[in-house]
Amino acid sequence: MVHIGNSWDEILKDEFKKEYYLKLREFLKIEYKREKIYPDMYDIFNSLKYTDYNDVKAVILGQDPYHNPGQAHGLCFSVKAGIEPPPSLKNIFKEMQADLGIAPPDNGELTDWTKQGVLLLNTVLTVREGKPNSHKGKGWEILTDEIIRKLNDRNVPTAFILWGGNAKAKRPLITNPCHAVFTAAHPSPLSAYNGFFGCRHFSAVNEFLRQNGIAPIDWKLSNRFS
Repeated sequence: MVHIGNSWDEILKDEFKKEYYLKLREFLKIEYKREKIYPDMYDIFNSLKYTDYNDVKAVILGQDPYHNPGQAHGLCFSVKAGIEPPPSLKNIFKEMQADLGIAPPDNGELTDWTKQGVLLLNTVLTVREGKPNSHKGKGWEILTDEIIRKLNDRNVPTAFILWGGNAKAKRPLITNPCHAVFTAAHPSPLSAYNGFFGCRHFSAVNEFLRQNGIAPIDWKLSNRFS
């Protein structure tokens, strides 16, 4: 079955035995055989592999993986170094520069954030090539909702960053008063000017963490081609 390699294995072990997940697994076996599916099957759970349950300081919630070749690698909004950052990610970098004065990096890989406790979670973890939302409603949302609930259960102040309607719909799952929820429009070019630009979430999250005695996140990403 699934092997994540950290404390998520124990926390989610019962979910991976449930009927919905077993059905999802069978669906994915067929999809990966017949269609081009992203990310690579070994990258599906990278968000959990890269950020242990006990290390999570902040959660950025995405929708489903990028659906063009070479982009998705299991972390929401992130692309591997060497892949042109998609428009939404470029807008994230623009807001980061406006908020913190950090120049956009030379690549779109966000793994530096995951190492500091930023969980980059999509609500759906797989997609067919060229067909956004093609794996919506197949069971992933049940699992990722449970992941959010497990994080909500912790009495460790955590920042939940919800950009866009799909992410904001998860707001009712976050009930623990020790957490903070930051909402804004989606960073896509269609909506970024309707409330994403100017949200200043990067500095706001760090201020929340400092107020709770938690080390802030260094949002500056490594330049991998310099």
